[in-house]
Amino acid sequence: MDDKIFRVINQFTGRYHLVDIFMIMISKKLRYVFAFLLVIMWLQNNFHKRITSFAGISALITLLITSVIKFIYFKPRPFSKHWVNLLAPVPSKKDSTFPSKHTTIAFAIAISVFFYKRTLGCIMSLLAFLAGLSRIWMGQHYPSDIIGSALIGSIVALWVNFLSNFWDPIITRVIHTYNRYYS
Repeated sequence: MDDKIFRVINQFTGRYHLVDIFMIMISKKLRYVFAFLLVIMWLQNNFHKRITSFAGISALITLLITSVIKFIYFKPRPFSKHWVNLLAPVPSKKDSTFPSKHTTIAFAIAISVFFYKRTLGCIMSLLAFLAGLSRIWMGQHYPSDIIGSALIGSIVALWVNFLSNFWDPIITRVIHTYNRYYS
């Protein structure tokens, strides 16, 4: 089933030049858009600094979990097993396809923002979804990798938010220190 859905999506790669360019941009540049948004939010006020802190904590925990999973579990990338439509040359990295680091981090940040800023969080979640879709479109990941990655990122963001009482003293100290030296 996973392979069939992958083929349905990946079959269009190379047929629509503008969509290919868009997918490459989303896959390669979305992290910079998210970083820019987080920097803008950090520079606003303490409420936005708190949101940015939760997003950063979620991203770091997600990155750690992703690294541990990739160390323990190996699933070959689609281009390693089959002939697929690749938008870029075959990547030199032939690490595990699950989980998708791009997707887990994008969802961790987007869901963290969503808890406090619904509209921006929805926009970022849509962009995170497109990041996952772009990884399938480009031939890098299977749909199950993207779904699992989105779940990991979202669950981490949920738990970071749920445990906000644990993080608040740390975040408050960081914000207070930042405001004292840079305001």
